[in-house]
Amino acid sequence: MNTTDTTIEAPRGLAGVVVTDTELGDVRGREGFYHYRQYSAVELAAHRTFEDVWHLMFRGSLPADAAERAAFTAETVPLRRLPAEVRGALPALARATAISGPLAGLRTALSLLGASAGFRPVYDLDPARRAADALAACAAVPTLLTALHRLGQGLEPVEPRDDLPYAANYLHMLTGQEPDPARVRAVERYLISTIDHGFNASTFTARVIASTGADIAACLTGAIGALSGPLHGGAPSRALDTLDAIGTAERIAPWIRERVLAGDRIMGFGHPVYRTEDPRSRMLRDIARGFGGPLVDLAVEVERQVEEILAELKPGRELHTNVEFYAGVVMELCGLPREMFTPTFCAARVVGWSANILEQAADSKIIRPAARYTGPTPPQPVPPLG
Repeated sequence: MNTTDTTIEAPRGLAGVVVTDTELGDVRGREGFYHYRQYSAVELAAHRTFEDVWHLMFRGSLPADAAERAAFTAETVPLRRLPAEVRGALPALARATAISGPLAGLRTALSLLGASAGFRPVYDLDPARRAADALAACAAVPTLLTALHRLGQGLEPVEPRDDLPYAANYLHMLTGQEPDPARVRAVERYLISTIDHGFNASTFTARVIASTGADIAACLTGAIGALSGPLHGGAPSRALDTLDAIGTAERIAPWIRERVLAGDRIMGFGHPVYRTEDPRSRMLRDIARGFGGPLVDLAVEVERQVEEILAELKPGRELHTNVEFYAGVVMELCGLPREMFTPTFCAARVVGWSANILEQAADSKIIRPAARYTGPTPPQPVPPLG
């Protein structure tokens, strides 16, 4: 292909470009709706467990009954425990990533896990072996994240418990305490709602790497790198920082007006796909209101006033809360430290990434787009040195 051809369409950020087909789900931004396979993701979060939706993404259907759910759980629970060589490396890894945090440590830890477990290129594996590697990686991620966090805080890691489901076990390993059922369910609903969300930057990254035939750990490591960016998964704590900076209801209007007039971005508001309210935000707002308290009251009032001020100062420009805004509030109410907000997002999204990797691995065509060259006209003579 002649990449200097000016007829090549190259919208910024590849917005609206369809690169493949998928059976895993979609985001219908103008409707404010997204789904996993044939089910509303928000309804799944309201009525099903994390394991059920994991089963849906990997196996293509929800568990038909309690026996099928139990069988899937029995398959994943033993995979939570880390190999000895990985466990032994975590203290040094936590020290090395003390400033950058658990998500940075996870990239290295996951690579080590893949090497230790003998993950091979997906190109060389049959579908069953690919799925087994993906299942192992997903089950280990919460253990890795919580261990890295606790070691970074000078605490001993907490071993996973076989009797707890995914979300409860995550909170247990993070806090070292018996998880509160209300907080577990709130976190579980958040985790379910963030398993997948169309061809976002990290999912696309995972699929590009999978298209090269690389192993599961390599694909996931690339996705984690994409997720770490503040314009993708790094915003929940920043949205909460906004509420801290505002402080009280009386300061909302002047604080927001100053930033809107300066053209600054308000963290936790706006989404590249949704042109109406983010359904994840609506769900999390309801969860937050169930807890109640001053932080929730402030968040709801900030949301209301931001929309009012934008209608006044930027008529015609709709800007609604996205998932990060109320996600930060819910995780704060559930006792999660702010440095673990994005890692918690990762503990859910790893399932969606893996499902996309498995789907992409079934297609042997490498993803290799073109770019339009805009530099000096070639060929030009190479100038002599000096």
